[in-house]
Amino acid sequence: MPRILVTGGCGFIGRHVTAELLENRYNIRILDGFIDQVHGDAEAAISEEVEIVRADIRDRTAVREALRDVDGVIHLAAEVGVGQSMYEIERYVGANDLGTAVLLESMIGLPVKRIVVASSMSVYGEGRYVTDAGDRVDFVRRTAEQVRAGLWDLTAADGGRLIPAATDEDKPVDLASIYALTKYAQERQVIIFGEAYGVEAVALRLFNVFGVGQALSNPYTGVLANFASRLANSQPPLIFEDGRQRRDFVHVFDVARAFRLALEQQAAPSHVINIGSGNSYTIAEVATLLANAMGIPEIGAEILGKARSGDIRNCFADISRARELLGFEPRHRLESSLGPFTKWVRSTSAVDRSAEMKRQLEKRGLVS
Repeated sequence: MPRILVTGGCGFIGRHVTAELLENRYNIRILDGFIDQVHGDAEAAISEEVEIVRADIRDRTAVREALRDVDGVIHLAAEVGVGQSMYEIERYVGANDLGTAVLLESMIGLPVKRIVVASSMSVYGEGRYVTDAGDRVDFVRRTAEQVRAGLWDLTAADGGRLIPAATDEDKPVDLASIYALTKYAQERQVIIFGEAYGVEAVALRLFNVFGVGQALSNPYTGVLANFASRLANSQPPLIFEDGRQRRDFVHVFDVARAFRLALEQQAAPSHVINIGSGNSYTIAEVATLLANAMGIPEIGAEILGKARSGDIRNCFADISRARELLGFEPRHRLESSLGPFTKWVRSTSAVDRSAEMKRQLEKRGLVS
């Protein structure tokens, strides 16, 4: 059986990737730093078939040992969260970019055939837009003045309307946060390394991942987990801006399968590939769907009318390349997957730290 090293394999996505690989007869070794903010009692959820190395991704000796006799690598180890990245800059750059550099340098001279790295939709900044005439717009941002005035939707240079469109991989990157910067650096390091050393390299740009096992007490994790944590504590979800911003929500089962396919498919190397559901939802719509699924629609949501530094308005995935290169097709829509998710939320402990997150951002002037 091929042996795969999964860095960050005890995190939310990593546990599901590990389960997917085990089901498909891979031999798995995990390297994970077990960060309290993210993991909780994660090790208990890992199969006894899996070898676990407890170490920071920047520990050269541990990384080199974890790579022993490995055929492939799935690199998930990273600090995650746009908001926190804007003030814990050293932490994010160190773990994400230096950590990736240590991993790649440790791979030199080893017979690793393929590496798949987790990148992020955040590298796009704003997603694709088209004008009323159908012309594509690559670069567009809101000014600080527009945000402070509550002018949430983007407009063309001539003041005309811009319509959000599915974002494909050819859309140029526009890095709007430290987190986005680190994820882009990770994917480019991996692709450049692969070309230089003859290692097959793939980068998957993940959209908003949700599912059982998210860190409900980490306010910088996915929006669905944040909303679930608030609702489980009888508090309304906190929604920045006006709630009409659009995102793509992809189930972690689909994401795990995408990583396996990226290890296996011959057409994948040297590509960056979107992994999303191909659907878009407003954030307010997601809050309503979740409250209904949890049986507490009367709680509603708190619309803050403020924006966080580094946030974008709209971004959702065009997954044509994933279909073509990986044979990937999402199987779990948000609307039909909230039942199992909410059942799990009710069975676990969720400490609501959203208000503290908001205070931390406001204290540093990162909310306007």
